[in-house]
Amino acid sequence: MERNNLYPIFLKSKNLNFLIVGGGFVAEEKLTFLLKSSPDAKVTMVSPMFREGTIELSKKGNVTLIKDVYQKKYLEGRHIVVATTDIPAINVQVWKDCRAEAKLVNVADNPPYCDFYMGGIVTKGNVKVAISTNGKSPTTAKRLRQFFEDVIPENVDDLVKNLNEYRKTIKGNFEEKVEKLNEFTKSLVEK
Repeated sequence: MERNNLYPIFLKSKNLNFLIVGGGFVAEEKLTFLLKSSPDAKVTMVSPMFREGTIELSKKGNVTLIKDVYQKKYLEGRHIVVATTDIPAINVQVWKDCRAEAKLVNVADNPPYCDFYMGGIVTKGNVKVAISTNGKSPTTAKRLRQFFEDVIPENVDDLVKNLNEYRKTIKGNFEEKVEKLNEFTKSLVEK
């Protein structure tokens, strides 16, 4: 049976430099979701043209737009790259250049050329849930995101903050603290 072997991580986006190659609809969509999840992300976009929506969105974040064709020099100082052009040869070149420089890359809608996928994300204050379908069905990830947005209570952030304060008052070693917190939070998942 096939399974999802991806390793989920939560990146501190403000400490990283992102590059999006392309300026069309897919590039705008990737930028939208990146800034929605990480408004403090540092993003550079390179494309001969940008949609009006992308230009407006760039003003709301730490986004630099460069009107140019892709060149390898734009990878300098970047940690994570997303290629979204409608020219497959350019996207593959971006992938090759990133592989040569050990940079994480995602070629939109082309799983063999992806080191990572940008999945569905639900955020409620300090609580964030990421959803992956292993690159098989972004639409399913979208629907699951909508489901979790509805079922995770709005006040879950209050619970997290209160538990954080409680955690600071617990005495004992790490193992004892974990045991007390596990007991205290068990009711969250009991039916």
